[in-house]
Amino acid sequence: MRLSVTLDLPTDARAAALLLADPEYVHQKVRASGALEQHVDVTGDPDDAFTVTTRRALPTDQIPAHLRSFVGSQIDVRQVEAWEAAAADGSRVGTVVVEIAGAPVRLSGRTALTPTDTGSTTVTYDGDLRATVPLFAAAIEQAAAGAIRSALEVEQDVARRWIEGHAAGPAHGHSEAPQP
Repeated sequence: MRLSVTLDLPTDARAAALLLADPEYVHQKVRASGALEQHVDVTGDPDDAFTVTTRRALPTDQIPAHLRSFVGSQIDVRQVEAWEAAAADGSRVGTVVVEIAGAPVRLSGRTALTPTDTGSTTVTYDGDLRATVPLFAAAIEQAAAGAIRSALEVEQDVARRWIEGHAAGPAHGHSEAPQP
């Protein structure tokens, strides 16, 4: 099944890339998704190409009860976003892969970070979600799509709060907290 989700970030493209590559922010968004356990690894440079890899253990409460036997009491989700260097306008593209360990589900697709005319930035995830359980594939894909959409909606809320919290502050318009 096709899955497309767009997040709106109230900041410019360069600041959005800095945010997406900030390990502290990535930890915060993973925690907000309900992760019981987490691991975050950011490599590269947000001013160039960078890769963000997360692993999180999530409860299976969003998966229909009759399908939980396929995944158990928690699911281990590995997500890799590989972002290419920015174009002159700050836009960038990349790839995204989401795999659920122990479950026959995988999302693979493209990402895009695009500045808008209003000074904000959109981040789009667009890919194919596949389950390889013949009889239950459609139901598993629907459940996984709902979980991924929910996680990305949480990410948008976390990003907005992060941006608001780091935009205010003394003299130079920055807080004394680490910058995204």
